[in-house]
Amino acid sequence: MRAARGRPWGGAALGGLFAAFLLLPTLVLLTRGLGADFLPTLRSAAVLDALRVSLWTTAVTLLVTVLTGTPLAYLLARRDFPGRALLDALLDLPVVLPPVVAGLGLLLTFGRGGLLGPGLELAGISLAFSPAAVVLAQLFTSAPFYLRAAKAGFAAVDRDVEAAAMTDGAGRWDVFRFMTWPLAFPFLLEGLVLTWARALGEFGATILFAGSLQGRTRTVTLAIYGALDSELGPALVLSAVMVVVAFTVLLTVRLLAARRARLSG
Repeated sequence: MRAARGRPWGGAALGGLFAAFLLLPTLVLLTRGLGADFLPTLRSAAVLDALRVSLWTTAVTLLVTVLTGTPLAYLLARRDFPGRALLDALLDLPVVLPPVVAGLGLLLTFGRGGLLGPGLELAGISLAFSPAAVVLAQLFTSAPFYLRAAKAGFAAVDRDVEAAAMTDGAGRWDVFRFMTWPLAFPFLLEGLVLTWARALGEFGATILFAGSLQGRTRTVTLAIYGALDSELGPALVLSAVMVVVAFTVLLTVRLLAARRARLSG
């Protein structure tokens, strides 16, 4: 009986140690990064350049993801065609690919010596080691998160509601614009948040395909890696910023999921 009563305490101790292991590095980053030098370091050229590159490239990535990913997600959610399951699995593949492998694939496809490189060069387009390469790396590794969420959102919309609206005279575009899109929006928004967070944290594919040029292709994660070899201050500040952003994204996703559950319930 004593042994049985003692087991929960042992389990709680092990659980507490594991929780401490997960939380302690994050707390250390915050305490070191949010110190007295936080604001001066945040205003330095290297940090501001990294933040600027990350913000505008992730914004472009989100825009392209919505414009091109939404029709594809709708097609996969609503249409049945030969090879649909295979295509669906292939589109999810970047989620599980190592980022360096993704970067190598992009380089072998769009680089100067890659599959499409010579044709792009003839057209005067050079993608590798350019800001466009940063966007392509982010798009390749993060867009599948939006596709997943958007497919779930479009599949969850009651088709009987859409059919009733069309019976009343509404066109397909009006039904999509005023009914399907708003009803699926919580899913889409959750997918966008996850996509933005993944794009912001992208490292391996970016450094291999776009390089690390300050003010052009050096994102926040690349700036953290580069600062470790010289000055630790910018790395600590940017790491603290990433921790705050990651927590905000996680909290937002949890709130969106709770709201979605309430709506579906």
